[in-house]
Amino acid sequence: MTTDATQTRTTAEMWFDPTCPWAWMTSRWLIEAAQVRDLDITWSVMSLAVLNEGRDLDEGYRSFLDRAWAPVRVVIAAAEQHPGDDDGNSTRKALYDAIGRRVHNEGRGTEDLPTIIAEALEEAGLPAELARYADSDEVDEQLRASHQRAIDLVGDDVGTPVVSVNGVSFFGPVITPAPKGEAAGKLWDGCVLVAGTPGFYELKRTRNASPDFS
Repeated sequence: MTTDATQTRTTAEMWFDPTCPWAWMTSRWLIEAAQVRDLDITWSVMSLAVLNEGRDLDEGYRSFLDRAWAPVRVVIAAAEQHPGDDDGNSTRKALYDAIGRRVHNEGRGTEDLPTIIAEALEEAGLPAELARYADSDEVDEQLRASHQRAIDLVGDDVGTPVVSVNGVSFFGPVITPAPKGEAAGKLWDGCVLVAGTPGFYELKRTRNASPDFS
């Protein structure tokens, strides 16, 4: 059976922070959906560190956020300096895939991000020198602009991920584990449906599961 969603090419833009496990789950779903639907994905950066600036947070999470600056800075710098022929989209995705897999699927976390970033740059075929941006504020203006674009679309009371469906933007979907195959396509069809409904804003329930990276 075909639906309008499968007959028409659709677009998604996802804003991610490589350190966020929930964004990682959503990104893996989108990649699966693109295998079974005519879907074009743009990958953009937002930052948990920027998002939580000025908030009263416990010491452990604050320490995590201090580390979280590094990968988003490197992704922004890499896409800016090596944009390829798609304005940096492939570069952002390649680094996101390489960093995210190590942080989440391999369970290495964020304690040794310098090593993870170095490995990711090598895997993506990018210069090792880009790692220096991890501890530099040189591209923070561009990082903040990318982050702010997502916030402007969905409002301040959200986190990662932010997904734009055919130009209509939401926080989420937050899901675990990431659907695969036709299940991923059906979830995408649902997102297209609600995005095309004027006045639709949110669905939400209390989450009682942790990210399942399987």
